[in-house]
Amino acid sequence: MKTINNQNEINVGVDTGKTQLDIYIRPLDIYFTVENNQSGIKHAIQILKKHPVTRVTIEATGRLEQPFIIACAEVNIPFVIANPVNIKRFAGAIGQKAKTDKLDA
Repeated sequence: MKTINNQNEINVGVDTGKTQLDIYIRPLDIYFTVENNQSGIKHAIQILKKHPVTRVTIEATGRLEQPFIIACAEVNIPFVIANPVNIKRFAGAIGQKAKTDKLDA
C-alpha cells in the first residue's frame, strides 16, 4: 500500500473543554484559545477561513464539540471527530507522555 504524505496540507487540531477550545494549526504553528461559546466559535471559524484547511480533527467529548463541528459544517470546513481512546494511544505510541491542552490540540 502506498501512502501519500502531503506536508503542505493544513490540519487543525482542536482540544475541546467545557469553557474553552484550544486550537492548533499545523504546519503553520499557530496556536490560539477561544471560549467554547457562540462568540468564541465564530472567532475561531474566522481565523480558520483565512487558511485552506484540509481538515479539522476534534476529540469527541460528550457533545461539547457539537457547536464547533456544526459551525465548521456550515462553512464547509472538513472535520473528523476522533475517539479519545485513539488519541491517547497515538500519543503514547509516539512517546508523548505529557498532557496539556496545547499538546492535545
